[in-house]
Amino acid sequence: MGTNRARVGEWLRRFQAEGVEGLGDEARSGRPTEITALERHQVIAAACGKPSELGLERAVWSHESLAEALEESGRVRSISSSTVGRILAEAELKPHRVKTWCHSADPEYQSKMRAIVDLYVSPPGGEPVLSIDEKSGIQVLSRLRPLVPASPGRDARYEFEYKRQGTRCLFACFNIRTGNVLGRCTLRRTREDFFSFMDLVARHYRQRRVHVVLDNLNTHKDTSRGAFMTEWNQEHGDRFVFYYTPTHGSWLNQVELWFSILSRQVLRYGDFRTPDDLVGTITAFVRRWNRDHARPFRWTYEGRPLVSE
Repeated sequence: MGTNRARVGEWLRRFQAEGVEGLGDEARSGRPTEITALERHQVIAAACGKPSELGLERAVWSHESLAEALEESGRVRSISSSTVGRILAEAELKPHRVKTWCHSADPEYQSKMRAIVDLYVSPPGGEPVLSIDEKSGIQVLSRLRPLVPASPGRDARYEFEYKRQGTRCLFACFNIRTGNVLGRCTLRRTREDFFSFMDLVARHYRQRRVHVVLDNLNTHKDTSRGAFMTEWNQEHGDRFVFYYTPTHGSWLNQVELWFSILSRQVLRYGDFRTPDDLVGTITAFVRRWNRDHARPFRWTYEGRPLVSE
């Protein structure tokens, strides 16, 4: 019955003393529950709407603001923030939490996505598949005090204050079959810097056909100002086949996963006294990655492994 020995014992004592009447609930202190089913629905409906609909100048709900708005609007006679919290928890609603979302208006979104997915799932035999992008604006941050290592019962700590020593850009090429990375740090991310890096890629991968996944940055493709990518490819024997991610589809570029690893392991809590320190650290990380950790990613989207249809 979902109870315990102490409660059953209390029932037995009350029954022995007063019989069946002793088992009835006695008057309790405090206000009894007054939230009706309709009012409960009003809480959920309001939480699924915008605060502005109830006249509040705020972006998202809190339990307190939702309770006050419901009372002032007359949708609920009286309700506490804790009751609002319990109702929302039962409905699995968290209106105070917000995640970013970006809609792509690219009319070719599905076709571009499918071409890249098929390339990942069934890469052409003997032909490299490369994911290329740049991580720009990497800040050279010099901490005022060094990182304090972790100790028993205490997390590692780093000084919040820092001095900026400039920025650098990292061009990277990730081989989806092997996990090997080619990288080069530059001062800027101009079209000249990009094509200089692509020359490095062309020297490293000399196969007759090379497949490259890129995003839609204007330095990566032909524009109204010139057929830059077409001309570069012709200079290299038209060996490269380019696949452009749809707008707001950066998750399709696997090198972004490697950038995330670099950020967590090297950049986030790094302490770099000069730009050369940053470049040296990134270069060492790339070398160590290729030697000890290079591997293809088990690439999924929303937890569903990519499979051929």
